[in-house]
Amino acid sequence: MAIVAKARAMRQALTPAEARLWVALRRLRHDGLHFRRQTPLRGYFLDFFCWSRGVVVEVDGGSHATEDRARKDRVRDAVLAREGLLTLRFDNLMVRDQLEAVVGQVRAVCLARPTRSPLRSDHPPPLGEGKAMA
Repeated sequence: MAIVAKARAMRQALTPAEARLWVALRRLRHDGLHFRRQTPLRGYFLDFFCWSRGVVVEVDGGSHATEDRARKDRVRDAVLAREGLLTLRFDNLMVRDQLEAVVGQVRAVCLARPTRSPLRSDHPPPLGEGKAMA
């Protein structure tokens, strides 16, 4: 339960860039794109996550410019990619100065990806489905 409490606290403490992007991403609901903020997954907290399209959107501050942080981000992105997720990263200045371009890119990427099934792809079909019966 501590993870849920931390996620809730993080939702209340968004950075200015995250708060600005959150308002803009919510407008994409009319396209059928629903984003969650500060979603816990695989030990990470994802800034914004569109589950149905498998897209993670991260807003990176200045601390992400260091080599150590960049390496950790690459590891994180690889872990999420193994789950079939695509991570899009934008820095604070881009969100501040080019918000519509950021949202446009997020929208285009999401709409280009197939909708994910609620069933896991490695889950076997129920008996009798997927094969012709002789």
